[in-house]
Amino acid sequence: MTQPQHDALSVSRKALRALITLNWLFGAAVLCLLIASFLAEAWVARALGVDHMLVGARLIMMIGIAATPVAYVVFSRLLSIVETVRAGDPFVTSNAQRLQTIAWAVLALELSRFVVVAIANAVSTPAQPIDIRLNFSVTPWLAVLLLFVLARVFEHGTRMREELDGTI
Repeated sequence: MTQPQHDALSVSRKALRALITLNWLFGAAVLCLLIASFLAEAWVARALGVDHMLVGARLIMMIGIAATPVAYVVFSRLLSIVETVRAGDPFVTSNAQRLQTIAWAVLALELSRFVVVAIANAVSTPAQPIDIRLNFSVTPWLAVLLLFVLARVFEHGTRMREELDGTI
């Protein structure tokens, strides 16, 4: 393996480990905010500026909390793939499965965005508008399709390599 590839893998590993930690910290912070919204309802409502929209804010917090393990799935599976590349054998069946799992997780995260926007629109008022827009982008949808296709490519490539190994 050449040095730039080794450096890129090292940076990727560190970045993914940092993202995993930040993801759990974010999820814990949102969980604390959700709990606080029940223990100190008036204070949290004032702090968030959502006096009459606390139910909607709580629903959005719950989606954020639910997204934490889903994001962990993405980061941890990607880290596992990076480890197989580092070990010199990325074309294994488990990586095909990991890519498919990542695709489903990214799809779930993207769909959760629609739910957050719907909740925000439902509780928004002219007096207290919530400016969360859908801002549709084709990029995440292409990423999902690409991940599903790559999963099939890895699966097929692994099967072909196993067949080739069996004939030698």
